Amino acid sequence: MSTRTLISPAVLARPRGRALYWSVFTAVVLLFALAFLFPVYWMVTGAMKSPDEIARTPPTLVPERWHLGGYTDAWDLMQLPQHLWNTVVQAAGAWACQLVFCTAAAYALSKLRPAFGKLILGGILATLMVPAQALVVPKYLTVADLGLLNDPVAIWLPAVANAFNLYLLKRFFDQLPRDVLEAAEIDGAGKLRILWSIVLPMSRPVLGVVSIFALVAVWQDFLWPLMVFSDTDKQPISVALVQLSQNIQLTVLIAAMVIASIPMVALFLVFQRHIIAGISAGSTKG
Repeated sequence: MSTRTLISPAVLARPRGRALYWSVFTAVVLLFALAFLFPVYWMVTGAMKSPDEIARTPPTLVPERWHLGGYTDAWDLMQLPQHLWNTVVQAAGAWACQLVFCTAAAYALSKLRPAFGKLILGGILATLMVPAQALVVPKYLTVADLGLLNDPVAIWLPAVANAFNLYLLKRFFDQLPRDVLEAAEIDGAGKLRILWSIVLPMSRPVLGVVSIFALVAVWQDFLWPLMVFSDTDKQPISVALVQLSQNIQLTVLIAAMVIASIPMVALFLVFQRHIIAGISAGSTKG
C-alpha cells in the first residue's frame, strides 16, 4: 500500500525534483531553528555586552567586546545559589508529592473501579474549567490558617491537586493490558504489589512526561510563590529575579535569567528521549 505525500515519488525521482524538495526542506528547518534559537542566542550574548551596548539602537548582533563579568556579578549580587536551591527544594517536593498522590488516584480510578468513579473523575476534570487566578485567594487563606507561610510545604500541597496530570496517568493506565495484571493477581499479588511491580515499570514514559510537567510548573511559577514567601531568603528564583532587579544593571539581570533557565534546559535535554516516548506512547496506545 503506497503512502500519499505532498510530493509524488515520480517527482522525487527526478534530479530537479529532489533538489527542489531538499532546498525547501532545508529552508523550512533553518527558518524554524532560527525562530526558536535566536531569542536564546540574544539572551546569552546580551549578558556579555556592556550596559551601553545593550541599550544601543540599533542593537548589535554580536558583542563588540565579550564581557563575562555579567554572569559572575549575577551569581554573587543576586544570591543565585541560595535562590536556586530554594527552587530545587520546592520543585522536588512538589514533584514527589504530585507523583505519589496523582499516581495512586489514577490507579484507583483506572484499575480499582471505585463506586461513583466516573462521577469523581468528572468532578476532578471540572476543576480544569476554573481559572487558576480564582483559586489563589482560597489557597492563600488555607495556607495562612495552617501556618505554612514561608514554608516549602505551601508549594507542595497545592501542587498535589493537578487534574491534568491525573487524567494523563489514568488514560495511560487504562491502556495497559489487563492480561498481565490478571496474571499477577492470580499469582497472589495484591493491588499495591501490582502497582509497584507491574504498573509503574510499564508506565515509565508517562511518568517522565508528568515529572517534566510538574517540575516546569513549579520552576516557572511566579504569583503563588510571591504570595507565600515574604521572606526574601526563602524565595525561589522566579520571584527573586523580580524582587532583586530594582538596582541591578540590565546585563546582570539578563545573565541571571540565563543561569535560571539552564536547569530546565538541561533537564529537557537529559530526559528528551523519555518525554518523546511518553507522548508517542500515549498517542499510539489503544
